[in-house]
Amino acid sequence: MKQALVTGAAGFLGSHLCDKLLAEGMSVVGMDNLITGSMSNIAHLETNPNFSFINHDVCEHIDIKGDLDYILHFASPASPIDYLKIPIQTLKVGALGTHNALGLARAKNARILVASTSEIYGDPLVHPQTEDYFGNVNTIGPRGVYDEAKRYLESITMAYHRYHGVDTRIIRIFNTYGPRMRLNDGRVIPAFMGQALRGEDLTVFGDGSQTRSFCFVEDEIEGIYRLLMSDYHLPVNIGNPDEITILDFAQEIIALTGTDQKIVFKELPKNDPLQRKPDITKAKEILGWEPKVGRAEGMRHTYDYFKSFSPEELNKMEHRDFTTFKN
Repeated sequence: MKQALVTGAAGFLGSHLCDKLLAEGMSVVGMDNLITGSMSNIAHLETNPNFSFINHDVCEHIDIKGDLDYILHFASPASPIDYLKIPIQTLKVGALGTHNALGLARAKNARILVASTSEIYGDPLVHPQTEDYFGNVNTIGPRGVYDEAKRYLESITMAYHRYHGVDTRIIRIFNTYGPRMRLNDGRVIPAFMGQALRGEDLTVFGDGSQTRSFCFVEDEIEGIYRLLMSDYHLPVNIGNPDEITILDFAQEIIALTGTDQKIVFKELPKNDPLQRKPDITKAKEILGWEPKVGRAEGMRHTYDYFKSFSPEELNKMEHRDFTTFKN
C-alpha cells in the first residue's frame, strides 16, 4: 500500500485531499499544527485504520517513520484575515515548512506536490492568467506575505528538482469553495453565506466589479490528484474559468438563500486583485482535467453545509485566536 503525507491535513483542502487519497487505496498520515485547521474536518477519519494524525508544525524538522511515496504540502494560512494576523507564520510555512517538506521528500525518495496559488499572479495585468505569466505583486504590501511565501515555495521547489533531482509537482490553486470552509475566514463565499443565514446585509467591497472564478472542492481535488499522478513538473493552474463579478455573485447568493437582504458597499482592501480567471489549457491537455460542477450546484452543496450550523456557530463572530502560536 502506498503511503502519503498530507501537511495541512485538518484544513479545508487538506482534509478533502486525505479523503481522496484514502479512497484511492493509500495509507495517509495527516499533519497539522491546527493554527487554522480544525480536527472536526478529519473527525470522520479517526476510526479509519489507514489514517493517522500527527500534531506538528512543519516549520520544525519533520520525522516520519518508514517508507513514504507521496508528500502533499498544503500547510499554510490561506485567507486574508489569517495572513494579515499571522504574517510571519505565513512566510515561515512557505519558506521553512516547504524546505522541510522538500528535505523529507529527498530523504524518502518521495514525490512531492506543493500547493501554490493564483495569488502568485498578484493583481494581474494579463487576463486570463496563464502559467507563463510572472505576475504583478506588491512585495511590501500587507497581502505580500502570502503572495511572496508562495512564490518562494515555487522557487525552492524548482531548485530541489533541478539541483537534487527531487520528483516535484506544483499546483496553482484558484478560488475554491465547498463544505468545511471556515465560516469567518474572511473569504467572500463564507462571508456571504454567514451574512445571509444571519439575516444581515451582504457586504461588497469596492463597487463589486472585481471578478473571481470559483471552483467546487470536488473538482479541485480531482485536479490535484491527477497532477500528482502525472509526470509534469512545471506549475499547472487548477481552477474554474467561469468568471463572475462579486456584485453579481452577491445577487446569486440572495437568490439561493431566498432572503431579501440589501447589498452594502465598503472600501476595497489594499492590493485586492481586481480580476481572477485561470487559463486551464495545460490542465486540459496534460491532465485531461476540467471542472464538472457548475456554480449553481456547488453553491447548493455549500449552502446546505452552512445551514447545518447551530445558531451559536452562525453567530460566533470572533475569528481564530492566534495568541497561543509563536511567530
